[in-house]
Amino acid sequence: MTIQPDIQPLPTSMTGVYGRTFWLAYLANSILVMANALTFRFAELVHFLGGTESVVGDIVALGTLVAVAVRLSVSHVLDDYGTRVIWPICALLFICGCGMFLAATQMSWLLYLARVAFFVGLTGMFACSMTHIQNHVPPERRTEIIGNLGSSGFVGMILGSNLGDGIRHFVTDLQTQFLILFGGAGLIGILYLVIVILLTYDDHVVKRTASPIAIRLMFRFWPGTVVLAAMTMGLGVTATQTFLTRYATSQKIEGIGLFFTGYAISAFVFRLLVQNWSQTIGRHWMLVRGLIGHTVGHFLLSFVTEGWQFIIPSIICGFGHALLFPAVVSLGSGAFPKECRGAGTAIILGFTDFGSLVFSPILGRISDRFGFQAMYCVSSSIALFTALGYAYIAIRHEDEEAQQLR
Repeated sequence: MTIQPDIQPLPTSMTGVYGRTFWLAYLANSILVMANALTFRFAELVHFLGGTESVVGDIVALGTLVAVAVRLSVSHVLDDYGTRVIWPICALLFICGCGMFLAATQMSWLLYLARVAFFVGLTGMFACSMTHIQNHVPPERRTEIIGNLGSSGFVGMILGSNLGDGIRHFVTDLQTQFLILFGGAGLIGILYLVIVILLTYDDHVVKRTASPIAIRLMFRFWPGTVVLAAMTMGLGVTATQTFLTRYATSQKIEGIGLFFTGYAISAFVFRLLVQNWSQTIGRHWMLVRGLIGHTVGHFLLSFVTEGWQFIIPSIICGFGHALLFPAVVSLGSGAFPKECRGAGTAIILGFTDFGSLVFSPILGRISDRFGFQAMYCVSSSIALFTALGYAYIAIRHEDEEAQQLR
C-alpha cells in the first residue's frame, strides 16, 4: 500500500481544540493515571509475596517485552479499526490485569501474567488517548495539545499517590492494603472504560485497506535519534514508579506521596510555562533540557534519607517530564503520515516501554547488589550521556516547528 500524508483540511468541528472531546479525554487520562499510581507499590507486592528487587525487574521486563511485541506486531490495527474499537479492548485488559493481581497469593506465573495484561492494557490506553486527541486538532497544534492533555496525568498522579499513602497509613494489614490498592485500580479502570465509550461513541470508523505492520512502518518512517530520548524516559519511569517505593521503605520513609505530589505540581506548572517552547527554542532543545532535568533529579534522589528531601528532586524531575513527554511524542509520531499516526504514536511510546524493558532488570540487580543510591547514580549518568548526545543533534538540526515562526 502506498501511503501519502493526509493534506486535507480539518473539519470545522476539529478547530475547537478545547471542547467536549478534550475535556472528556482529560478526565479519562486523569483517572487512568490515578489508577496507575495506586499500583506504584507493585514492587512492595512482589516483596510481600517473597520476591526480590531482581524479581521485580524481571516481572516488569516481561510485561514490557510483551507490550513492545504487541506494539510492533499489531499496533497498526489502531489505524485500521480506530480508537473506538481498540481503546475499550485495552481498558478491559487493564481491568483483567488488576483482577489477577488480587488473585495472586504467592510468587507464581499468575503474577507475571497479571503484569503482562495490566501493562499491555495500560500502554495501549495511553496510545489510543494520544492518537484520538491528535486526530482532533490541526497539525500545528499537536505538540500543544499533547502537552496540555498530558497535564491531566499530573492531577491523577497527585490523587493516586497520596491516596495510596493514606491507605498504607490507615490500613495496617499488608494483604488488605494490596487488595484495596489493586482492587481500587481495577474499579477506576471500569469507570475509565465507561468514559472511553462515551468519548468515542460518535466516532466513525472508516473501513480501509489494512496498513503495513508496525515494524515495517517503523523502518519506513524511522523517527530518528528521538528514540534514545524515549528510551531514557522509560528509564526514568522505571526508576521512580517501580523502585521508589522500595527505596523509601529501605530508608524508613513513611510514603512516596510527597515526591509524586511535588513531581506532578512541578510538571503541571512547567508544562503551562513552556507550552510555546516548541515554537521558540524547538523540540530538540526541549528534549535536551528535559534530559538534564532527569539527570539532576535522579542524582539528588541518591542522597535522600528523609521524606522532606524528596521535594527538590521531585521538582526537578517534574520539570524534566514536562519537557520530555510532549517533545518525544510529537517528534516521534510526527515522522509518520496522518493515516499512520496511530501506529506512529504507538511505536514511539513503544520505545519508552523498550527503555523500561532494557533498564528494569539492570536497575533491579544494581539495587540488590549495590543499593538504591548506586541505582539512582547510574540512572542519572545514563540520562546525562543521552542529553549530551542529543545536544549534538539540536545544534545541527533546527526544529521545523520553530522555523515556522521565522
